[in-house]
Amino acid sequence: MSTQDERHSDLEDRLRRLNEIGIALSSVQNDLTALLERILLQARHFTGAEAGTLYLVKGDVLTFEIAQNDKLNIVLGGSHGTVDIPPVPVNRDSVSGYVATTGTTLNIPDVYADSERNFEGPKSYDRMTGYSTKSMLVVPMRDHEDQITGVLQLLNALDRDGRTHPFSREDESLIESLASQAAVAINNVRLIGDTEALFDAFVRVMATAIDERSPYTGGHIRRVAEMTMVVAHAVNDCAEGPFADVHFNRDEMEELRIAAWMHDIGKITTPEWIVDKPTKLTTIYDRIETLRLRFALMEQQVERLKACGQINAEEAQEQLEKLASDLAFLERANLPGEYMEDADVERLRRIAQQTYELRGQVHPCITEEELTNLVIRKGSLTDSERKKINDHASMSMKMLEQIPFTRKLRRVPEIAGAHHEKLDGSGYPNGLKAESIDLQSRILALVDIFESLSADDRPYRAEPMPRERVLKILKEMVDDYHIDRDVFDLFLREGLAAKLDELKEQMAHER
Repeated sequence: MSTQDERHSDLEDRLRRLNEIGIALSSVQNDLTALLERILLQARHFTGAEAGTLYLVKGDVLTFEIAQNDKLNIVLGGSHGTVDIPPVPVNRDSVSGYVATTGTTLNIPDVYADSERNFEGPKSYDRMTGYSTKSMLVVPMRDHEDQITGVLQLLNALDRDGRTHPFSREDESLIESLASQAAVAINNVRLIGDTEALFDAFVRVMATAIDERSPYTGGHIRRVAEMTMVVAHAVNDCAEGPFADVHFNRDEMEELRIAAWMHDIGKITTPEWIVDKPTKLTTIYDRIETLRLRFALMEQQVERLKACGQINAEEAQEQLEKLASDLAFLERANLPGEYMEDADVERLRRIAQQTYELRGQVHPCITEEELTNLVIRKGSLTDSERKKINDHASMSMKMLEQIPFTRKLRRVPEIAGAHHEKLDGSGYPNGLKAESIDLQSRILALVDIFESLSADDRPYRAEPMPRERVLKILKEMVDDYHIDRDVFDLFLREGLAAKLDELKEQMAHER
């Protein structure tokens, strides 16, 4: 084969490899470091360069990203760690700065014999490292908008015998093409990173806005999100037991993280007075004050009857004492408790039959709607209010389904919307049973319940619940087939409950 044929075959091979590297560069979607290393390595392979450096434009300087030198056996930057190398000004005083400023390629056959340019950088590098720079090819990296985003610098093209020779015109043309492809690939990776950062910031802002609607739930979503990932990492670390063969990959971990941050997004539709309802009669305000006013009117009526001689002092005193006793009972009944006895419910109904007179009209001392609230057996919410709160899970799913999640995050709505489902099918919003509830949702469900029970302050709770009581309730939910036994056992075995205390302390210090 003639020399010309060899050159033609070599050029065809380079073009084929250039096409392959273009495809390969486009496949690197979110790892800028890996992309930069691949760009520099392939550029050196194309040209036989013994060494090379890659810079990126940031503002008015070039930042060092990675360097490779086979002769010195050196690899700096990239996945090998950061290097404290000063940035290079984008001006004509250095080789890379000149290329970034002018946008022209420099192909220098012999650095020390070049009389046209007096770049001190390569010579200074040689003195410092003992290297001997001869040929250089320095190429600007232009993106699709013709903006220079970086500089690719190659040193000492070697022939098959290891001798240094100038970079050829073919080398120059191929590396310019590679640099353009690389610039577009770098921009794509940066765009993906910027988009992910923007979306992540949006998620956190939404979660914070939801949490801060209530003074009682501040930080709940963040704690649930971070605790969920603690449990997920614990699952991945299991070498034995039911999770020995389970491993969430990077995409599944990100999917779970986003779902945890957005699991309560539906609460944005829940009225604040329901979320924060501290007493049974609370709406915009606590209507126990209205009942007190009515009882004050009833006391005045008793006093008037006494003054008019319609009842004697003893009867008046007896009626006043009963009114005071009934009001005190209503004030206690207004507070949410663990459970209201049948006798208390019956007494409430008897009190509700009493009336008072105002402007010649007779009114019940307790309205039907107020009585409905007061006879709540447990907590402070009526059935309709509890349904409204429970609706937040379906609203979360509905709202999240409107977001065009990427393929890797497509299950976020499903995971987030299932955090109140129970294995026996008694949960909400869809009454899913165990076979329809995946592990990610089971983890989120347990952590959400644990954090809520462990909260230091809730409007319906007089004081924080002891940790032993919290874990006992979780155990009862396991026994009732509401939450996952394996996840709960892992939670206990790894002492993950203590992580919540660490997180609370960390968040307290951040305020």
